[in-house]
Amino acid sequence: MISISIIGSGNVAQHLITALKKAEGIELKQAMSRQENSLSHLLDSKKIITDYSKLQKADVIIIAVSDNAISEVSNQIQFENQLIVHTSGSMSIDALNDKNRKGVFYPLQTFSKSKEVDFKIIPICLEAQNENDFQTLETVAKSISNIIYKVDSEQRKALHIAAIFVSNFVNHLYQIGNDICIENDLSFDILKPLIQETANKILRLSPNEAQTGPAKRKDTQIINAHLNFLTDDNQKEIYKLLTKSIIDNGKKL
Repeated sequence: MISISIIGSGNVAQHLITALKKAEGIELKQAMSRQENSLSHLLDSKKIITDYSKLQKADVIIIAVSDNAISEVSNQIQFENQLIVHTSGSMSIDALNDKNRKGVFYPLQTFSKSKEVDFKIIPICLEAQNENDFQTLETVAKSISNIIYKVDSEQRKALHIAAIFVSNFVNHLYQIGNDICIENDLSFDILKPLIQETANKILRLSPNEAQTGPAKRKDTQIINAHLNFLTDDNQKEIYKLLTKSIIDNGKKL
């Protein structure tokens, strides 16, 4: 049985608590939050703490807080030689205090409190300073997910940037598409089957194989017509930039 405590009460922390509570071979020992009621719907109050002085030793302590708070939280943990990990995609393992053994337990997914996730299909990227600690993290990861990767801090930074492009930036493009629909008295729902098919296609094809559209075809007549139609300068600049990027990518191949 591997004992785990979690520090944090945000989206990642809450989804990890939910998953680890159900995991075989895992004891969810404690969860720490600044406000007890932020986790009371997930755990018995006896397991929720709000003070570092009440934090007990565990096989793994997971810091699931915002990136800019990781070092501060790590510094306030009073133990030494304890395995401490964070869940950030962008922060190095070195963000953690040197007095403890360090690692990273990064579930690569977008989390919202209001939407359940299936952890079994979420990739978990692991890093540790020694093989024993890595094996411990791997055992924990396998208790909730079927997809495990060994990824160092530089690779994880690259992965996080790639994730920004394929998730956050794509979602912003959905927002722009939604704005264009609203401006022209159209329902964004009309585009949802296209969005779904595009997402499904990338599961079977490489991004280059899946690319379609006027930029891929170098159809300057359609491209110019689109630019003339758009009235928002920001939308025009994004259209131009992405069009150029698609065309330039075609030249490399």
